[in-house]
Amino acid sequence: MWLRLAALAVFAVVPVLHAQERSPVPLFTLDQAIQRVASTHPDLRLVDGRRDVLQANLDAAGLRPPLTLGATLENAAGSGTYRGFDQAELTVTLAGTLERGGKLDARRTLVQANIDNLAPQREIARLDLLAETARRYLAVTAAIRQREIADTDIEQRKRSVEAARRRHEAGASPESVVLTAQAALAEAELNRERAQQRERAARQTLAALWNQRDPDFGTVAGDPLALPALEDFAQLSAWLERTPELAQLAGEARIREAQVRLARSETKADLQWQIGARALRGDDNDVALIAGLSVPLGVSRRAQPGIRAAEAELALSSVEREALSIQLYSTLSSAYGDYTTARMETERLSRDVLPRLAKAEQAADRAWRAGAISYMEWAMLQDQRVQARSRQLQAALDAQTALIEIQRLTGQPVVAAAGTASHSDNTP
Repeated sequence: MWLRLAALAVFAVVPVLHAQERSPVPLFTLDQAIQRVASTHPDLRLVDGRRDVLQANLDAAGLRPPLTLGATLENAAGSGTYRGFDQAELTVTLAGTLERGGKLDARRTLVQANIDNLAPQREIARLDLLAETARRYLAVTAAIRQREIADTDIEQRKRSVEAARRRHEAGASPESVVLTAQAALAEAELNRERAQQRERAARQTLAALWNQRDPDFGTVAGDPLALPALEDFAQLSAWLERTPELAQLAGEARIREAQVRLARSETKADLQWQIGARALRGDDNDVALIAGLSVPLGVSRRAQPGIRAAEAELALSSVEREALSIQLYSTLSSAYGDYTTARMETERLSRDVLPRLAKAEQAADRAWRAGAISYMEWAMLQDQRVQARSRQLQAALDAQTALIEIQRLTGQPVVAAAGTASHSDNTP
């Protein structure tokens, strides 16, 4: 599933060819980021290391109770007749425990259930890391897009300053117009610096996932505005039944079943046995065989509280599964709604809003140069266009974040079609 989900964030896959056309610099893709995280992140090594611990526990659970070799010396080093060792008796015994009730198999089954439950735990850790990698990669691409918007705004503001200066020199507008245009330019430059700082921070945060203090990757591939169509919600919700979270809960149920079995095995008393030989001091130095058997009483009664506790834990499994299923479904429904809404907003802004604002700005540019409108009207249109592009980007980022969450929940590639939202604003 790890490799199958390498295309988790589709924004990093669709526009790679366009990025390659723009720059010969080697691209750093989402897949490459995932490979670095998969090979270095300690969360995955922790899960794998847990297997070694449980394997040792499995070996220990398969051991039978040890045999005990004993020796007893009696009637020695006393007084009178028992002075010295003339009347000493030496007894050598071998003792052990005969387990009853299938305790050994129950112990092994319990540890094996814990080992089997490592697989969904590892998958959950991988999906969480995959989603976190995609989110941090998305933050880098988002900062780049914000910087590009700021660059475009700066170019527009520079033209405005130059035009305002010429009109002021010609006596067609007051100096306040020039100062206002310069202030707008300074604000646009501030936005660019802010985006650059965000990009540096996002790169550092992404590189921290593979424990790199100084990011060495260059241009990232990806366009957050590329939003694919998804499978229908019924299919997505059906995939929830195969999520590793539910698989882990099923593994927990098997662990609890094994605990019930182990608790029930305690109702059978273990037999303590002993056999040996005793050397008797006398004229003939006879040797006698000794044997013993003991059984603890009341073990069934003492085992009942543990059985009830284990059975109660097992009964909770179905309730926990139902609660988790509801939680997963609710989260998926929310993420699906967020994605659908944000994708619609991105498409409408691309198709209906930005092209009209671009034409309106061009018309306002001509009208202002001709003296038909004030500078404030022209500047307002410029602001509206920048705000619309920023709103479009934010909507796309919201959609990408929801898409990452959907794929984390389902553990499946959820793209239904290759179509993506158009995001051209028809700028000349």
